Amino acid sequence: MNPQRLQGRVAIVTGAGGGLGRTHALELARHGARVVVNDLGADNINAVVDEIRRPGGEPLAHAGDLPRAADMDAMAAPAAASWGRVDILVNNAGILRDRSFAKMALDDFRQVLEVHVMGAVNATKVVWALMQEQRYGRIVMTTSSSGLYGNFGQANYGAAKMALVGLMQTLALEGEKRNVRVNCLAPSAATGMTDGVLPPEDLARLQPERVSPALVALVGEDAPTRMILLAGAGSFESAHITMTRGIFAGPWESAAAQVCERLGEVRERDGEVVPAQGWEQYRLELDKAAAAENAGAG
Repeated sequence: MNPQRLQGRVAIVTGAGGGLGRTHALELARHGARVVVNDLGADNINAVVDEIRRPGGEPLAHAGDLPRAADMDAMAAPAAASWGRVDILVNNAGILRDRSFAKMALDDFRQVLEVHVMGAVNATKVVWALMQEQRYGRIVMTTSSSGLYGNFGQANYGAAKMALVGLMQTLALEGEKRNVRVNCLAPSAATGMTDGVLPPEDLARLQPERVSPALVALVGEDAPTRMILLAGAGSFESAHITMTRGIFAGPWESAAAQVCERLGEVRERDGEVVPAQGWEQYRLELDKAAAAENAGAG
């Protein structure tokens, strides 16, 4: 492996003052990237900046709040001014406000969405035009198994994390022609967000350092696009949003009854596909409708 595969690239990592963000920033720097270290607390930021600088890395510090668009403008501008470009954005920062949905305050729901979703939107928006202009960009959204599969007590967090998958899917399509590739990383790691949730022996296996190598694969020259990469405890998997072949139900008067009775067929996964874009659902359904009409005419 080329340890300097990101040499000369400029990266921004949000929430990089500790936990996964810190190890992401250190890993990117280890591979040669110049790194903007973003977080809320100056002390944590400066500690990570020092860690990057000691072995010869080139960091910049930025204290700012993701939901504040002006703060995100101030995060990207110094990197572009100092180094002439921004190649990589890692939307890592996040918060938890866990409670069962029945007991969850709506303000806690909104705050989680604001930090995770609008924070990523704000950060991405300030680098998007630059990446398109330079015809190179690598953006990573941090999703979660809570969004992909659900977790009790995390309706707000799960909704936010699945929203980032949808954001990734569309931005990857819009950025493709200009070599802006967008992916999702779903980490399993012991951070401040998992304290008290898992037993000590599991936490010991879930060091954030074991996730960050996955990030390198998503931000390099030969990075994929529209990938959901799962990583934890040194293991790596991928997740997919798929579409089954399904059924055609008709005539319309009995369609509801048919769907109710044939849900097993609708869920049958033989022949399922990963659609290249949302229009593939329309195309599949229209093709089945046309086939049914032609069969009836025959």
